[in-house]
Amino acid sequence: MLLISYSVSPWHDIPLTLGDGVFNFIVEIPKESKAKMETWEDPSQANAEVEGAFGDNDPVDVVEIGEAQRKIGEILKVKSLAALAMIDEGELDWKIVAISLDDPKAHLVNDVDDVEKHFPVRAKPDLIYRPYMDFVLLTFICGDIRVHYTAIRDWFRDYKIPDGKPANRFGLGDKPDYALKIIHETNESWAKLVKRSVDAGDLSLF
Repeated sequence: MLLISYSVSPWHDIPLTLGDGVFNFIVEIPKESKAKMETWEDPSQANAEVEGAFGDNDPVDVVEIGEAQRKIGEILKVKSLAALAMIDEGELDWKIVAISLDDPKAHLVNDVDDVEKHFPVRAKPDLIYRPYMDFVLLTFICGDIRVHYTAIRDWFRDYKIPDGKPANRFGLGDKPDYALKIIHETNESWAKLVKRSVDAGDLSLF
């Protein structure tokens, strides 16, 4: 028997789409955990529709709202529900709200209204002010406490306030079709990056 061992890059070797509006999503921060590892937001590309803000030079964040606790590095098949154009200290930091297709409620949610309906709030807002709040992004959003889209938006708006920073702002509306647009645009930015069409700086291309 021949055993072959090789490394796979979660950034470069996993295909973006599986067709029919289904995308691969790689878990970075499982719910109920704080460990954080670090599609790309080009810091040289401004978005004219969002106050001309530039990308924050990080992979695009996906908030998966399903009920299961996943493992770091796990690959999920998800469908996008909405895009949050968060403006963080002048930088555009996209947040895509999505749900894994294997979640029991996946067939019930296709947009923001469905999220509000099927994921009712059972959390108090002061939960976002825990001491380790810089690391509870997916713990709060995807934990046992069910939250809806408004709570997700409010969390991203306010989570830096305890550090003495201003509240984040948002642009655009809550449009699932715009989420698809952003996923494809940022994937195109990543393609330019790996083709060396733009400067990679300290980013790994392997």
